[in-house]
Amino acid sequence: MKKSKLLLGFLAGTTAAAATICIFGYSYIFRALSMNLKKGPLTPSTDDGEKFPSNSVLNFKPHPWQKHTDYNKKILSERLLEELKKTNTSSLIIIKNSKIIHEQYWKKHDSSSHMNSFSMAKGILSILTGSAIDDGYLESEDQLISSVFPEYSDSQYGKHLTFRHLMTMQAGFDWEEEYNHPFAENSKQYFVKDLAEQTFSTEIKEMPGKKYQYQSVAPQLLGLALRKVTGKNLADYLSEKIWQPLGMESVAKWSTDEKGVEKAFCCIHAIPRDFARIGQLLLQNGNWEGNQLINKKYCERLLSPTPENDAFCYTVWADNENEIKLRFFYGFLGQFIIMIPSENIVIVKTGIYNSLEVDKKKRPLQVKILAEEICRIFC
Repeated sequence: MKKSKLLLGFLAGTTAAAATICIFGYSYIFRALSMNLKKGPLTPSTDDGEKFPSNSVLNFKPHPWQKHTDYNKKILSERLLEELKKTNTSSLIIIKNSKIIHEQYWKKHDSSSHMNSFSMAKGILSILTGSAIDDGYLESEDQLISSVFPEYSDSQYGKHLTFRHLMTMQAGFDWEEEYNHPFAENSKQYFVKDLAEQTFSTEIKEMPGKKYQYQSVAPQLLGLALRKVTGKNLADYLSEKIWQPLGMESVAKWSTDEKGVEKAFCCIHAIPRDFARIGQLLLQNGNWEGNQLINKKYCERLLSPTPENDAFCYTVWADNENEIKLRFFYGFLGQFIIMIPSENIVIVKTGIYNSLEVDKKKRPLQVKILAEEICRIFC
């Protein structure tokens, strides 16, 4: 009798909890649990490309990297190897003078393994914004978002929002960037069925352009705007403007919600060698084999820190304070595309580590370590 009462009590409590979760808009948690239990670990991973629907980013006439004469001949330092091991690194690619000089893989990965970009996709989205300007879909990065989505004209602050504000994280959304609990907006964003609904329901509470605040809803709105002005999904536009012209070695995937809308804030699944070409393109100010794929002046602006945050550009990070000046794409759990202009070096590192130490400007200290050690070995 007691067991029956306990069971009934447990079932009643569980049902009530489930109902409460649904009532308050957290039903995506059940989807996340179901998806993860079926297809892999319970937390986001660099290898979770098969969990979600996706749009393909097609390549054309693959053009593999030329190998440097010192390809894989240099021995990595103990400091570098310890750092890579500590942070569960899955791949390391080093490009020197436009040739691959070192590549190494761990944890059953190889050169054909697709890795999740996480927030490195935000920087790629800024490149696509430059393409949209070049193609005449946009007048400039200072164009108002309300020209694409008129509903923002009725918002006290939203009517001032521009494409630049979205790329520089100065949009002023009512959004708290939080990765550590399942009820956060970021958790919902990762698993929600309808990204547009979540994005358009997020209020703008402050005047755009006044202060920096990293918010993943900003690139999602940017992605929705690019889809509308180009009339193409982001994966197709990325294929047309970047993947095909750069001769990427592999087809990539861009994860989507249930409606086929790309997760513009993250989740381009590509091989590390192809991520390295993104860094090389910006290192060359948008020029590739004599063709100016992205306007040079736009590339310079894309890589220029803002007055509001001198560590942040157009969704690409900056460090001008150390001896080695660099720019880098930064993805959750330690995904990096690092560009060192003075040495003509591009570094791609992927892995799964959620405890990266950061400086006072939220830049991972590992980026500095990678740059210092790799320059010491390969320069």
